[in-house]
Amino acid sequence: MGFYVADKRKVRRSIRQLQYLKTWQLLVLLLLVGFIAATFLRLNNIGMLQRRTAVLQADETGDKEAIKSRLFELQRYVTAHMNADMGTIYLEGQYHRDTQQAIDGASSGSNPNGNIYKKAQEVCAPKFTHYTYAYLQCTLNYLSQFGPADNPTSTVRLPKADAYRYSFVSPLWSADFAGFSVLFFIFITLVIIARLLVLSLLKAMLKMHNRDA
Repeated sequence: MGFYVADKRKVRRSIRQLQYLKTWQLLVLLLLVGFIAATFLRLNNIGMLQRRTAVLQADETGDKEAIKSRLFELQRYVTAHMNADMGTIYLEGQYHRDTQQAIDGASSGSNPNGNIYKKAQEVCAPKFTHYTYAYLQCTLNYLSQFGPADNPTSTVRLPKADAYRYSFVSPLWSADFAGFSVLFFIFITLVIIARLLVLSLLKAMLKMHNRDA
C-alpha cells in the first residue's frame, strides 16, 4: 500500500514539474523561432536572386571572365544554402554572340559559301535594330532555302543552346543561420508534442490509480 501511495505521489510530482512550463509559453517561443527561421530562409533566397541577377548583367555586357566569375559565385552560394533554388538560367546574350561569331566566320572569303552568309545578313540586318534571336532565326531561315547539296548551314557549327543553360541545386538543409533556426523550430515542435503526450499519459495513470483506490 505504501508503494502504491508513493507511486501516486511520484506521478503527481511529475505532472506538476511538466506544468511549470506552460504550453502557451512554448507556443510563443515556437512562433518567435518560426519568424526567425522564415526571415533567414528569405535572406537565403534574396542572396540567390542577387547573384542570379549579377550573372544576367554580366551576360549583357559580354565580359566572358565576368560571366564565369559570377556563375561560380552563384553555384557556390546555391549549393551551400537551403531555400536558394534558382531554377534554370540561360545566357542568351553569350549564345547570340557566339552564334554570330560562327556565322561571321562562315562569311569569310575562304569559305566557298561565304557570299551566301553575307547575303543572309544583308537581308536580315535591316529588319532588326540589334542582334536578337529573331535575327538569328531570319538568317537560318534564309540559308535553309538552299537545296540539301548546296545548303551552307552544313558547313558551319552553330553552338548548342543547351550549353548555355545552367541550373544548380540547393540542399534540403544547410549549416547556416537558416538551417539551425529550422532545426530549433523542429525541436520545439517535438518538445510541445512530447510534453502533451506525457502529460496525457500521466493524467491517465493517475486517473486509473484513483479509480482503483
